[in-house]
Amino acid sequence: MRKRYTIEIADNSHLVVYCPQELLQDKVIKKIAFGSKAIEVDFRPHRMKNNCIVISNEVKKQLLFPDFSLKLHVFIEDSVLNVGPLVGIFTAGFTPFPHRPIGDRTSFFSKLLSVKANVGAIPFVFGEKHINWDTGTISGYVYHDHNWDSIEVPFPNVIYDRLPNRKSERNPKLAKVKETLQRDYLIPWYNPGFFSKLDIYERLQQDHLVTRYLPETHPFTSFSMIEDMLSKYGHIYLKPINGSLGLGVHQILYDKVQDEYYCRYQDREGVNRLRKFSSLEGMFKTVLANRNLDKMIVQQGIHLLRHEQRPIDFRIHTNKDDKGVWHVTALAAKIAGLGSVTTHSRNGGEIKTLSEIFQPEECNLYKEKLENAALLVSKAIANNMEGFIAEIGFDLGIDKHGDVWLFEANSKPGRSIFSHPELKDFDQLTCKLSLAFAVFLTEQSILYPEEIIKW
Repeated sequence: MRKRYTIEIADNSHLVVYCPQELLQDKVIKKIAFGSKAIEVDFRPHRMKNNCIVISNEVKKQLLFPDFSLKLHVFIEDSVLNVGPLVGIFTAGFTPFPHRPIGDRTSFFSKLLSVKANVGAIPFVFGEKHINWDTGTISGYVYHDHNWDSIEVPFPNVIYDRLPNRKSERNPKLAKVKETLQRDYLIPWYNPGFFSKLDIYERLQQDHLVTRYLPETHPFTSFSMIEDMLSKYGHIYLKPINGSLGLGVHQILYDKVQDEYYCRYQDREGVNRLRKFSSLEGMFKTVLANRNLDKMIVQQGIHLLRHEQRPIDFRIHTNKDDKGVWHVTALAAKIAGLGSVTTHSRNGGEIKTLSEIFQPEECNLYKEKLENAALLVSKAIANNMEGFIAEIGFDLGIDKHGDVWLFEANSKPGRSIFSHPELKDFDQLTCKLSLAFAVFLTEQSILYPEEIIKW
């Protein structure tokens, strides 16, 4: 059974570590490791509290162990006592300001790093420029006692990918860092990239357990495809394959009686528009003239549940815990702004809890349906994608018949729903499990490295 120990520092210049007798019993331990740094030390039993490991000042110095004391996990394998995990959080967009080192995202990272005591891990934030390849160390940022500090640490046990956008993900320098740390240093990397809507759809179509949640979706090829789907569903959505925040989404509706087309979208000034056209060609020449249609998908329109005549969809966060098990960690309803094509808050959308808009019986029914769907799809995505997926944000809908539909899966979900006062605790829970998975992945990489390398 996994156990945590408080790591304390003794004023001692020898390479010595004092451990509870239970740790040393029937084991030959020669080294202590912190992240990628391992040194030979003299292990001695102590008669103090059983949940405490004492390292000398010299051991602390050579391991680059931080000054603060935490209750950390211990994994013993191949005569090495591994203390940690040390979790690197890789991102971009650093500033020269010590109190706001990651710009506007500093407050999010401070919340993320603040759960370290609950999780039993030492997380730090770093970017490409903070790595010293010659010494195998990183000058990263830690958040402790409500302050940001820069400290030098070894290469971490695992890395949590928090690159902010697709542009940074495509940056050759950042891609090279990821490749080198994974390939040459065998450091496991989780939540490794942004999802493509079409890629997710095509992969999930192979899993019969989740196909019922998938609206018909195709890459754009022709007007005739749109005509076919409009005749089948009455309305469709045209979306960028790699879009986010609802940007570039167009809803196209067809009125059979009047033989007219309508397009709902947000213009470049951020104004919600609804325009009427006599032909599909006319609509595309006017509204979509400057769009790269080869990078768009066409998706079946769903007649969603409504609140006060406005469509509702749902944001669900799922996370793997420190045992590698999926959990629903947050759930909220998003109500579309007046005349908006999406439910995003930047388009006038509102965030509500389910209990604010549904009666108790309905609320329980919809909550169960959404959670079941989110967990099933989470497992399907993790099984069908490369790398370690441990966190997903879903946009799900429920139609007028009570059926659940998957609109989008995000590997780096936005956090706008946590502005709702009743979702603050879930904000912390998602942060906690994001780091807790690092404990599981570290344990697997130490005890079963051959399994990790397969990924």
